[in-house]
Amino acid sequence: MAMDLEDRYGAHNYHPLPVVLSKGQGVYMWDVEGKRYFDFLSAYSAVNQGHCHPKIISALIAQAQTLELTSRAFYNDVLGVYEKFITEYFGYERVLPMNTGAEGDETALKLTRKWAYKVKGVPENQAKIICCENNFHGRTISVISMSTDPQATNDFGPFTPGFIKIPYNDLNALEKALEDPTVAGFLVEPIQGEAGVYVPDAGYLKKAWELCKSKNVLFIADEVQTGIARTGKLLACDWEGVRPDVLILGKALSGGVYPVSAVLADDHIMLTIKPGEHGSTFGGNPIACRVGIAALEVIRDEKLAENAYNMGIIFREELENIKSPMVELVRGKGLLNAAVIKPVNGKTAWDVCLKMRDNGLLAKPTHDHIIRFAPPLIINEEQVKEAVEIIRVSLKSFE
Repeated sequence: MAMDLEDRYGAHNYHPLPVVLSKGQGVYMWDVEGKRYFDFLSAYSAVNQGHCHPKIISALIAQAQTLELTSRAFYNDVLGVYEKFITEYFGYERVLPMNTGAEGDETALKLTRKWAYKVKGVPENQAKIICCENNFHGRTISVISMSTDPQATNDFGPFTPGFIKIPYNDLNALEKALEDPTVAGFLVEPIQGEAGVYVPDAGYLKKAWELCKSKNVLFIADEVQTGIARTGKLLACDWEGVRPDVLILGKALSGGVYPVSAVLADDHIMLTIKPGEHGSTFGGNPIACRVGIAALEVIRDEKLAENAYNMGIIFREELENIKSPMVELVRGKGLLNAAVIKPVNGKTAWDVCLKMRDNGLLAKPTHDHIIRFAPPLIINEEQVKEAVEIIRVSLKSFE
């Protein structure tokens, strides 16, 4: 019935795995018939803190019963508290709060262009931003203008100009693109998630950051999926000691219970935007602020980055030990991992996901031949091994 209703009344812009979920707790979800599943997608890494975390839910309820929305037409007694908390938490001078990851990316693009004209001195309407092939930064028109995925761009033109597309993990291409004096920023995912958890070579981010610095170009990190402890550190950029000039966060910034995103930067970048030039009715609303504080406190107090690091090592080792002819490659960092799947007997990554669903684990293919595995970061060793056994049994069933 639920699937029929969505099919009949909803836009057909998603192709969900056929399971109807009605409850979540910790690392598990349950369907309408009461069957329990391991959640190995975490709402694309939004539910890093686990489903229905009591501290985050309590913050949501308490604030919702007090004051829900003022808009930015007025001050409220929560926003400043949140702004101080999050800027100190990540080590930046300013934050611009938004709602979704795509809005975060759009905000970063506008901020970078404004900085280019007001600070760097790029001639009006000539600023360019470098981006990477196979990126995923969201679904808005300007964001898909950076995409090289035909599924994202077909029949959606004309597109926003001002982007230079280069191969990911290619420092020579970046160095060449940076020769253009009108380049204002380099937007990059520290690990390309939607592309199939593509981890760049060691040193790539650090060298890219140094190249940007040498040309007075902003290094912009999209950590919407990789941030908030997912890769085994608070930010994926932390693996190479890189501090982005502009940091984009979302998803797990609310523990998955509310749309919360943020763009962080220092004064010389952030203060180029003046009143009336950018904003959001819901951005920085009191509920979002209280939820955001609670979600980040959970990450810190429960040491979820450390757990993601340790459990990720165990997960990859266990997965590699399965030795299935369908698994070509296992890759990832922390608890953001993927298996590249080779079809066997006509069975694909989609079939593997259906079989894992039957056996009590939920994951989803990306790009048809890759399965992303991203459980909540609260998962323990016993649960990891139980989940890998489900994956093993599912893969073996196709041999």
